[in-house]
Amino acid sequence: IQFSIYLYNILDMNITLPDGSIRKLKEGSTGLDLAMDIGPGLAKAAIAVTVNGDQKDLCDPIEGDAEVSIITVDSSEGLEIMRHTLTAQVLAKAVKNLYPDTKLAIGPTIINGFYYDFEFAKPISPDDLQKIEKEMRKIIDIKSSIRKTLHSKEDAIKVFKDKGELYKESIIQESDQEDNFQLYYQDDNEFVDLCRGPHLPNLKHIGSFKLTKLAGAYWKGDSKNKMLTRIYGTAWKNDKDLNAYLHSIEEAEKRDHRKLGKEMNLFHFQEEAPGMVFWHPNGWTIYRLLQEFIRNKLQKYDYKEINTPQVVDRKLWEASGHWDKYRENMFITEIDEEHANEKRTNALKPMNCPCHVQVYNQGLKSYRDLPLRYAEFGSCHRYEASGTMHGLMRVRGFTQDDGHIFCTEEQIESETKLFIQLLSDIYKDLGFEKFDIKLSTRPEIRVGSDEVWDKAENALESAIKKLDLPYEVEEGDGAFYGPKLDFVLTDAIGREWQCGTFQADFNLPDRLEAEFIGEDGQKHTPVMIHRAVLGSFERFIGVLIENYSGKLPFWLAPVQVAVATIVSDVDDYAAEVINLLENAGIRSHSDFRNEKISYKVREHSSAKVPVIMALGKREKESSSVSIRRIGSDKTESMGLNEALKILSDENSNSR
Repeated sequence: IQFSIYLYNILDMNITLPDGSIRKLKEGSTGLDLAMDIGPGLAKAAIAVTVNGDQKDLCDPIEGDAEVSIITVDSSEGLEIMRHTLTAQVLAKAVKNLYPDTKLAIGPTIINGFYYDFEFAKPISPDDLQKIEKEMRKIIDIKSSIRKTLHSKEDAIKVFKDKGELYKESIIQESDQEDNFQLYYQDDNEFVDLCRGPHLPNLKHIGSFKLTKLAGAYWKGDSKNKMLTRIYGTAWKNDKDLNAYLHSIEEAEKRDHRKLGKEMNLFHFQEEAPGMVFWHPNGWTIYRLLQEFIRNKLQKYDYKEINTPQVVDRKLWEASGHWDKYRENMFITEIDEEHANEKRTNALKPMNCPCHVQVYNQGLKSYRDLPLRYAEFGSCHRYEASGTMHGLMRVRGFTQDDGHIFCTEEQIESETKLFIQLLSDIYKDLGFEKFDIKLSTRPEIRVGSDEVWDKAENALESAIKKLDLPYEVEEGDGAFYGPKLDFVLTDAIGREWQCGTFQADFNLPDRLEAEFIGEDGQKHTPVMIHRAVLGSFERFIGVLIENYSGKLPFWLAPVQVAVATIVSDVDDYAAEVINLLENAGIRSHSDFRNEKISYKVREHSSAKVPVIMALGKREKESSSVSIRRIGSDKTESMGLNEALKILSDENSNSR
């Protein structure tokens, strides 16, 4: 009896749950066994497990003592797994049912959804998505179980070779793995897919979904390979969540800065200069106003504005380390210098930081000169693949609201605090009351001693805490040269935009021989802090347009007032009003066309002009104006002088 008890204890595993409690299970027990041991309700809801940080299928044995948590569809991890099963086991099977000659490629999850790449024998159109959705629902209604089998490399290749699935065969052949390839089947054993898992144990756990669009995609992302058809979709726990997401997508499409940019006559792109913005007068007005706004803020925070060359010799990029690490993203030029034996290689600068160190290096610096804050509206160029560019949001030519602070290690905390105050001030004035902060700490591969990293990370964190701001820690996501803070805006429809950044750099100043004389009379290397509030003007203007749905704050609107005449008899009065508006510093546009006032109002409303003044005989006789503001159906009449004062106050007080 004593031997039996001893053996029983050996065969027990200690399973530590998220709440710290420990349960004992027999060796070889699965995630499902654990869920059943905890309770029947959890066993019914369980879809997978996390064992020592790794996600596993519910049917996988737990090996030895472990920290385990049960995953349900209610969690973000569970939703991701549900989407994965939907694309790999349902979408792929539905396509094979409807189009048997189709070849399967890959089907991962993405943010808020999934996609699957297929090679169709004949092209399909967006009209076919509804038919595929219908077939998917038929498959889900069967509520089939998902079964996993493990195979050697040779056996796995044979399974897919026999089925003519050349892409799956290729994935296995190119894998370094030699055994335990996971193949997933449904109850009918007809459909099989290769996957790392985990998957739902049963299709009954799938919630609500919708296929959203088709796109082309090269196999392995290489343009030399075959173009495949990519089917995108989204999936959620229930209809309510799905409908909310679809509504947000509709709203985002209405706010698309590319669409609004055309309606507002702000900018355009064309093939002769891919990824470069052609700013129209209205768009450039926004750009200039935003730049001047930032310039005024920077002056208040004691930044010195500088300007550095756009074309710089490769020698500087080699010294900074960018030539080795970033050359493929740089626009490079070769110049035949007069009397030179060889061509001179230059690059359009992709960033401003090495040039800022050159400015710092002019003249000896003392510790009394620090912190030294440089700012530049730096024009940069980076090569982006054509498929990644997206309106103003991702371009090849852009201008950063760039800045670099040279300081001592002891000054990092105070500079962090000051920058966050500057950023908060700017974001608030631009209408963004809420932003999140992410602190990224040391990565495995880094420069600098642990002592210096400790000091820098503690300084950043301490500054955030002293400002009583919430933040998240992103372990290991810092740059190789130092920890960083990222600032993430939330716009009017809940989307997040990472714009601001604050990065401590211990590497570049040393590489480029930046120095200062310390209190001890010795030479020291300063810390260089890379910082930006907007990121780039192009992208931030895109964010502003979409956040406000084109209805920009009055001070930032390119045309603030449209003066529209009702009859031609009042053209002289309208010209007088225009003159008074311009003298008051209000940007106005005159519309004397022989069109109905309703047509003019619609047109200027479409162009997102904040204020429309309608002038007729009555307004002329009484020296008054009729004002209609964008987004309102009401028209307000008031005296001309009163209107001028209200608009002037609004223009000056709104920033």
